[in-house]
Order: sequence, then C-alpha cells, then structure tokens
Amino acid sequence: MCPAQTSSSIKTVFVEPADASGSSQAVDQQLVHRIEKSGALHVVRDKANADAVLKVAAVIWPSGSFNPNPRSTTSVVSDYRGYASADLETRADQPLWSYLATPSRFHLGGAADDLASVLFDNLRVALKSGAIHPAETAANSPAAGALHVAGATFPAPLYRRWFESWAEASNTPPIAYDAVGSSAGLELLAAGKIDLAASDIPASTAPDPSLLRFPTVIGGVVPIFNLPGVSRDLHLTPQLLADIYSGNVHTWSDPEIRRWNPGVRLPGAEIHVIHRSDGSGTSFVWTSFLATATPAWKPLAGAMPQWPIGTGASGNDGVAATVQSTPYSIGYVELTYAIQHHLSYAAVRNPAGQFIRADLASLTAAAESLHPTPGSGMSLLNAPGVNTYPIATFTYFLVHTPVAASEQGSVTNFLRWMLTSGQKQCAALGYAPLPKALAEEELSGLQQLK
Repeated sequence: MCPAQTSSSIKTVFVEPADASGSSQAVDQQLVHRIEKSGALHVVRDKANADAVLKVAAVIWPSGSFNPNPRSTTSVVSDYRGYASADLETRADQPLWSYLATPSRFHLGGAADDLASVLFDNLRVALKSGAIHPAETAANSPAAGALHVAGATFPAPLYRRWFESWAEASNTPPIAYDAVGSSAGLELLAAGKIDLAASDIPASTAPDPSLLRFPTVIGGVVPIFNLPGVSRDLHLTPQLLADIYSGNVHTWSDPEIRRWNPGVRLPGAEIHVIHRSDGSGTSFVWTSFLATATPAWKPLAGAMPQWPIGTGASGNDGVAATVQSTPYSIGYVELTYAIQHHLSYAAVRNPAGQFIRADLASLTAAAESLHPTPGSGMSLLNAPGVNTYPIATFTYFLVHTPVAASEQGSVTNFLRWMLTSGQKQCAALGYAPLPKALAEEELSGLQQLK
C-alpha cells in the first residue's frame, strides 16, 4: 500500500493524455489550463515526478439551440448534452477522488469550457477540504478466493469497475458479476448460489434476521425521453409521471405537460411508455415514487408490477436502448445509463416545488438531508430540501450470516475496501458516495459477519 498522503502533500499532478476523441482532449486542455492558472497544483510532464495522476474522459454531442434572452431574436446559443469524468489516483492506481460533470443550463463559454469548469471547481473544493488522500484499507490482506455476486442492473457499471479495481488492489481473482435484476439476485442468494446479492429494494417490514444489508452508493432514477425536434429540458411533476404511466396522459401536447413547459414546442404525438419487464429494484424505486403522487399507484408499486400500459424491456440497458430507438417514448433508468446512451432526461419537481435534474450534488443533498443509519432501509424518495433530487435511492449488497469460515476473509476484506477506496471511484460514473458517517458505521458493522 502507498503511504498515506494528505491534501497538503499533493502538490504535483500528471495529467494522463486523453483518449483520441476531440471531446476528451478539449476538456483535458481546458482543465489543465485552469489548474495551472489557479496554482492549486503544479502540472508535471513526467508521471514519475507526480504526487497524483489525473485521468479525464468526455463525450459531448449537440442537441439543438435555445434563446437565453426572449427579448432578442439574435442571441441564440447552441445547446448540447454530454459529460466529463475525472479520476485522481496515486501513481499505483489507488483512488483518491473522482467526479462526473454534466452541463450547466447556460454555457456561453462552450461545452468543453463548461465541463472543465465544473470538474475544476469540485477538484479545488476537495483539495481544500482535505478529502483527497488514499483510504487505509486491508486491500493487501489475504483473501480465500473469488466471490460471485449477482443482482441489480442499477449499479452494474460501478460494480464492474469496483471488481476490477479490487482484483488489482488485492491480487485476488476477479469477482464475477451477473446483472440479472434485483429480484433474481435475491433468489440466487436465498438458494446459496452466490456470495453477495445486489439489490435496490429496501428492507421489508419483516426482514430476514440472517440477512445483512450494506448500502453501497446513492443513485438516481431519471425519466428519459426521445422527442425528435425538442432540444429543451423538460420539467415533469410526480403527478404527471404517475398519469403518463397509468395512461391518463397519453400525448406529449397534453395541457398538463404544456403547463410546466412553457415555450417548448411539444408534438401532438402519442407517448410510447417503456418499462422494465424483469423483476427490478429500479422499478421498485420508480413505482414507489409514483405511489407518493397518487393513491392509484400504491397497490401497483413493486419490483415487478402489473403495468397498466407500455412496452417492457429487460434491464436498465434494455430500457435505455428501447427509448433511444423509439421516437416519442419515455422510460426510466439509473442516471448513468441515460448519460451513456446520450439520452435526455427531465428535471423532476421535488417537495419544495423546485424542478431538479439528477446530478451528484442533488443526489448527495437527498442523502445528507435524512441522516440515514445502516440497515434502516430508509427511503430517499422526496427527501426534504430545496436542491434535493426526489427520486434518489441507496443500492445495497446483501449477505447471509453466518458467513462460512472459508469466505469470511474474502467478503469482509472486499466490503471494507468498498466502503473506503471504492467510495472514491463512484462519482466518476454518476453515483454519489455514502455520507461519511454512514460509511464509518458500516465499517464497524462488518464484525457481524464473523
């Protein structure tokens, strides 16, 4: 393990050359310019002389134009969608910090400039707070063997990255992950076929006392849409989403959609509703949110509801791909899938009356407003606060106790790494890390696995 570094000891950074895409290179150059101009870090040209390594990747695509000044007919600004991710690591690839930047509403300086600015602002805050240092973990402790995990598609992009990083850090065989959905994962765990289940479904009112639940990260379920010719952001209320998914609102030009989206030229086309076809924690979160808007959804909410209308698709990837290929459609996926599939996603009205788009800040705000505790199964839906995203959720690892003696080291060591080093990797993929107090309480709870 690398010796611990404090934020004050990280003075120099090597910026790893971006991939061949023009978007990554443009953001990379703008970010380097900001770092050098600020003096926050000194950019060196030789990795061997750096205290840390910064890796940047970006994808940007145009989505139309908008007029920020309704009184002028000439102040039209190009609009775009995209993202830029940054990972700061030690030279030995130990994670220090990560972040995912999404576009701000007004970006007169250009796409790359906007995304680089967001990345730099958050990097500077992390440096000043002292949060950038390697986590002290048992990554090099001996582990018995490879683990097998299955379940939710919601966190699959992050879990696959975690399992690769853990294998490198611990010098153990890679962890196998089957993204088969939350319901199937729980069934496999009950049958003793896997070591850990991944699920987005909170604890039931009568949880199995032998089942331990570890929140891993915070994600957001977003309403994605495919509206040809519409480049503007949409605003959708919980009631509207409930009515769309029950068939009460069935055209994009419905008066209620127009009410919350003045100035947007909405087509009169039928809304094609897309939902999950498999047992899904994402569906559990989505329908639970719809049930908060209208009593009619309360008996329907669950991991595999009887959908009143719509077309089914398997997994978050399946829903994203179906919406991507179906004009005038709407669906719901975890934030990362919307970004990776270049899909527009709506801002959703929260209990404070604000329309909020899901991002790292609004997901973190939802968790911090509720002060959750391990094992509480606390819902993050409609969390209080002006800036909270209302469809936020924890996702979990579940394990049966007692854990077999031959597997205790593997399970415990991995979960300890996940709660420390792993938390520093999640933001680059659009998942918010656990509140620090919650992660620390979970670390203390690992003794229950013995």
